[in-house]
Amino acid sequence: MEASRVVWKEFSERISMPVKKTAAAAADKEEVRKPLQEVFQELDALLEQMGSEESLEKTFDMYQKGVTLLKSANESIDRIEKQVKVLDDDGFLS
Repeated sequence: MEASRVVWKEFSERISMPVKKTAAAAADKEEVRKPLQEVFQELDALLEQMGSEESLEKTFDMYQKGVTLLKSANESIDRIEKQVKVLDDDGFLS
């Protein structure tokens, strides 16, 4: 029983260590920071490119980027929606 506690302790210490952010994670955060109008413009451009692209691989890459942009747009809309719900009767954030 004592050996399993030692292993668990070592494992839990590894979990609590700080994790460095990857370039992909940083890029995702930057997508979230883009203005909503800019995200929609990028989505429109992607849709036009996808319609004329003949390569399945390139089309799939564009599709993945589009999904990321849609997630970003949804997060922005959710954040704005929450702020609107917090407005009190006088029109100020409470």
